[in-house]
Amino acid sequence: MHIAVLMGGWANEREVSLMSGNGVADALESVGHKVTRIDLDRNIAARLAEVQPDVVFNALHGVPGEDGTVQGMMDLMGIAYTHSGLATSVVAIDKELTKQALVPHGIPMPAGKVVESESLYEGDPMPRPYVLKPLNEGSSVGVAIVTDESNCGNPIRRDAKGPWQEFRTLLAEPYIRGRELTTAVLGDRALMVTELVPKSGFYDFDAKYTDGLTEHVCPAQIPAEIEARCLELALQAHRLLGCRGVSRTDYRWDDEKGVDGLFVLETNTQPGMTPLSLVPEQAKHCGISYPELCEIVVEDALRHFGRLSGESGAG
Repeated sequence: MHIAVLMGGWANEREVSLMSGNGVADALESVGHKVTRIDLDRNIAARLAEVQPDVVFNALHGVPGEDGTVQGMMDLMGIAYTHSGLATSVVAIDKELTKQALVPHGIPMPAGKVVESESLYEGDPMPRPYVLKPLNEGSSVGVAIVTDESNCGNPIRRDAKGPWQEFRTLLAEPYIRGRELTTAVLGDRALMVTELVPKSGFYDFDAKYTDGLTEHVCPAQIPAEIEARCLELALQAHRLLGCRGVSRTDYRWDDEKGVDGLFVLETNTQPGMTPLSLVPEQAKHCGISYPELCEIVVEDALRHFGRLSGESGAG
């Protein structure tokens, strides 16, 4: 097949996307596919029309590649592409919309509220400790934990470095003590649970993508009931949101409270595919090589768009 791998762009996660995209492209070439690497720019529609791939592997992270914008463009152009579609992407990248989609169905998530950053200079939106995060960024971009010991002041000072200086609105959530867990879903199968143990601080952007800053315990050393619940919640979130191909659901688990201490933080519709990424690692533990993983995602896209032999379109 001729596969275009879409990567890069101008989001905060550009460099991560380039690593993901080049890794995917290398893997697909290694099994005989013709691959065209495309760094997203404003002329992407013309570029795709020129290339005319059989399918696009969407390796973009963040806006506009993960929020439905690129998906809608490819829908209009009649191009088959990997990962989730327009509606799912719009909802899943927005943390508040995700809560509205999942919580009514029994998915446990931290109670949160959307706040104007300006209001933080007058007082806290909830008792400390709490977490502030942008509504539609991934990879822990712009996440801050506000505690009584924080050097940002009380109330937060305007000159204190933090996401309140970069984003007009933020999501505030109670801080959940405990452990960081994650589960990937491939197709209609929840793979396994990984625990993420940062060497210092918390699992922020640098900890995710700097080699050696975070230990991946895969499989996680957790009670069987917590493992089973993680797998169940990841698959349920994947289905409720309408995810396709691969997704990854992240959790915080307060291990002093058992199952009642497990909370879903978010579901990523386009999780990283870098050498440090969690989905390839979990797939490997399940006996799925990196090239096989990439091909499974491509085949899922072709099946959805009715481009596999003998199948009709799914719309």
